[in-house]
Amino acid sequence: MSAIELDRTYTNPGLTRREQVVLSNLSEDVTLEQIASRLFVTRNTVKSQVRSVYRKLGVSTRADAVAWAEEAGIRQF
Repeated sequence: MSAIELDRTYTNPGLTRREQVVLSNLSEDVTLEQIASRLFVTRNTVKSQVRSVYRKLGVSTRADAVAWAEEAGIRQF
């Protein structure tokens, strides 16, 4: 399979472990404040991590990020 044939399911976006954790939390019906509380960080830290995840995945919405995670098999931590 060539690089051109690869879709986002098979490519590694380079997410850090923490970004994967944040991404897995986005699938729930929770606010950024609630995610921050769970992870013992500030809301701004989570917001920054979410922006980084969106940029790396090439998406612009929570729904798109969650759909990408499901396709990629990223599970809840």
